[in-house]
Amino acid sequence: MVKTKKFILEKTFENMPKESDLKLVEEELPEIREGQFLTEAVYLSVDPYMRAYVHKLREGDTMIGYQVAKIIQSKHKEFPINKYVIGDFGWQTHSISNGINTSGDMLPYPSLIPDIGSLPLSLTLGILGTTGNTAYFGLLEICKPTAGETVVVSAAGGAIGSHVGQIAKLKGCRVIGITGSDQKCIWLKSIGFDEVINYNNHSWRNCLMEAVPRGVDCYFDNVGGEISSIVIQHMTRYGRVAVCGSISSYNCDIRHLPKATIIQPWIVFHQLEIRGFVNANWNSRWNEGIKQNLYWIKEGKIHYKETITEGFENMPKAFIDLLNGKNLGKAIVKVK
Repeated sequence: MVKTKKFILEKTFENMPKESDLKLVEEELPEIREGQFLTEAVYLSVDPYMRAYVHKLREGDTMIGYQVAKIIQSKHKEFPINKYVIGDFGWQTHSISNGINTSGDMLPYPSLIPDIGSLPLSLTLGILGTTGNTAYFGLLEICKPTAGETVVVSAAGGAIGSHVGQIAKLKGCRVIGITGSDQKCIWLKSIGFDEVINYNNHSWRNCLMEAVPRGVDCYFDNVGGEISSIVIQHMTRYGRVAVCGSISSYNCDIRHLPKATIIQPWIVFHQLEIRGFVNANWNSRWNEGIKQNLYWIKEGKIHYKETITEGFENMPKAFIDLLNGKNLGKAIVKVK
């Protein structure tokens, strides 16, 4: 028998999660049956969406999340031993799967990891996985930027935002990033962003106005709230907005969400197109995004950062650090 360690939701989050809201438990797994395989986690993804989606869990449920895992036992012909797989297995060290996605998130997981050469496997949770495809399809299919246009990206220092900005640069755009620390500003400038604005600077709105004298053609929105209201006020006629997330409200009581300046006047007068999306919309083209991002990495055209936390027991800390903006690029936990 194999034992798995896992984090369960001990107490429903109120505002910013606390480490005590998650409890580490141990559980004995049954023997695998025909058509099943057993995995051992290697890397686990830490993402903002986890905070937004946790309301779907009941106390006692395993915390949600994707992981890279090694297949250590198998009675499934399509998932052989010693291969690596991405799965929506949650925060646990060992998992049993039949190869069918039962999480309801519609993504093409579990799936075997494709050949990425000498690159680290952790990238398949980031720029060569859901993160990369979110940036790739969200920007190119919704914003549809063209050379010479101005693109603004919020939460630009995170995994998705930093990738979006670099793709926009490859398309010949002028790219403005909005982020929350001077360290992130420096890094984003080093990878090609034209201007980077720290929203913790009290004069950040003036900085934005100076950075976009002709207005904003495309806005990739990861944060919502007042920051997005201000950006949208500066958009050009027929501007496009891809709404990826709303980080500014994830820790708020859903019954008492923060108020932001209304944006309808600008939507109407500038005839803006605003569209929310989920990356599962492009399941049929999933490998297209991965192949293109892999090509850009190998060509040195796209750069990435990973904030790696060592030790499965540190999952809650890594998650809370992410929500506090302490990560640079993609947040990952290495199991051991």
